[in-house]
Amino acid sequence: MIIIPAIDLLDEKVVRLKKGIMEDATEYGHDPRDVALMFAELGVERLHIVDLNGARTGENQNFNIIKEVVKKSNLQIEVGGGIRDMARLDTYMDMGISYAILGTVAVKDPEFVKAAAKKYPNKIILGIDAKNMMAATEGWYEESSLSVFDIIKRYEGCQIDSIIFTDIEKDGMLSGINVEQIKKVADNSIFPVIASGGVSGIDDIKLLRSMDHKNIKGCIVGKAIYENKINLEEVFS
Repeated sequence: MIIIPAIDLLDEKVVRLKKGIMEDATEYGHDPRDVALMFAELGVERLHIVDLNGARTGENQNFNIIKEVVKKSNLQIEVGGGIRDMARLDTYMDMGISYAILGTVAVKDPEFVKAAAKKYPNKIILGIDAKNMMAATEGWYEESSLSVFDIIKRYEGCQIDSIIFTDIEKDGMLSGINVEQIKKVADNSIFPVIASGGVSGIDDIKLLRSMDHKNIKGCIVGKAIYENKINLEEVFS
């Protein structure tokens, strides 16, 4: 199981949100380029980046920051937030990202997602953010009528790398992972699952690893890092 540190960008700054609420952002005062290099020096292989401006409005406000991180860090980088057409996706892929995370469009524009998976096989990740197992879109501000499993089933037969399943009620709260929901998704997903939301420390990572679930591919860690609740040297040693 891979551990994937997260950098969430809002107005080119490193932040963490509580339950995805933009008005409840905590800014950490770190240059995202320096954070990425710090992760690389610790032995991290893969980095999760979310463009929060893009997720909410579709704007590409953090593009240059992401481009510099990709160029300087030499990490495998997965990027999400505001990728809603092929032109934007092509730009990111040409930049050198390893994976593109498609969230809102996975709900609203399945034909684009299928075309993206065909053009970039095994480089597309479905970002499924859920409240009570129902998918949310537009930076989590809109709730859809589709369940997590409706979305997964929609892409059966597509060359999707994995899904990132986020329990919105847990995200940014340092309250522990939702083991029951993660297991349910992993048990029923045709794609490997990356767990996201609620990691509060090393014990949550150990718990996920102890599950030894063949379909749980990784875990994203964000706020626990910035609040010094987790020692990355311990995780990656």
